[in-house]
Amino acid sequence: MRILLVEDDPSLASGIRLALKPEHYTVDHLTDGETALNALKNEPFDAVILDLGLPRVDGMEVLNAVRRHGISVPILVLTARDAVNNRIAGLDAGADDYLTKPFEVDELKARLRALLRRSQHQTSSVLECRGIHLNPQTLSVVYQDQEIALSRRELTLLHEFMSHPGRVFTRDTLTRLVYGWEEDVESNAIEVHIHHLRRKLFPEVIRTVRGIGYVMDKTLQENRP
Repeated sequence: MRILLVEDDPSLASGIRLALKPEHYTVDHLTDGETALNALKNEPFDAVILDLGLPRVDGMEVLNAVRRHGISVPILVLTARDAVNNRIAGLDAGADDYLTKPFEVDELKARLRALLRRSQHQTSSVLECRGIHLNPQTLSVVYQDQEIALSRRELTLLHEFMSHPGRVFTRDTLTRLVYGWEEDVESNAIEVHIHHLRRKLFPEVIRTVRGIGYVMDKTLQENRP
C-alpha cells in the first residue's frame, strides 16, 4: 500500500514513517499543501495522512480541492485542532477519519488499517484470492496450508494485486506503488519481484498482459495465456 504523508513537522513525520515501515507500507512524505495537492492529482496513492496546519496551502484547502477534483483516495486527517467544530468541518470537507495530536502510534495504525479496509469494501482484514491468504496485520501469506516467506517488496506487490483482483497495473504504476519516490530503482525490478512471486506461489498467480502490464485474475478460470 502506498501512503502519502503530508506533515511539516520533521520529527513527527520521521516517527510516523519509522512506525509504518514494518507494516510494509510505501510512505512518501511531503511538507506543504501545494506540493501535496499536485502529487494527489498526478500520482496513485492508497491513502493519505494529512496534517491541517501546513505551509503554502492549508490542509483544509487541500482536502476541499481533492474532493472537488473527484479524487476519492481515503484521507486520515492528523491535526492539533481538537475542537468539535474543527472535526466536523474536516469530516464535512471529505475526510474519512480524524485523529488529534498527540496520538498513540498503534491507534494511527489501526485507524489506517480500518480506513483501507473500508475503501476496498473488505469486512475482514485478511485478503483472499486464488487460494492465497494474506494477513496485513501479521504480514503472513499462506498458500495450500503453507506459510510462504516473502521479501518486503514481494509482500507489498502481492498486497496491491490482492487488493485489486482483476485490475491491470502498468509497470510504472507498480514501481510507484512499491517504491514510491525512492531513487535508483532498477528498470527490471518489478519483473524480478513478479518472477519470485510466481516461483514461490504458482506460475499463474500474476498474468502478463502484453504491451500493458500485469494482473491477478480473480479466479483460475478467468486466467488466459
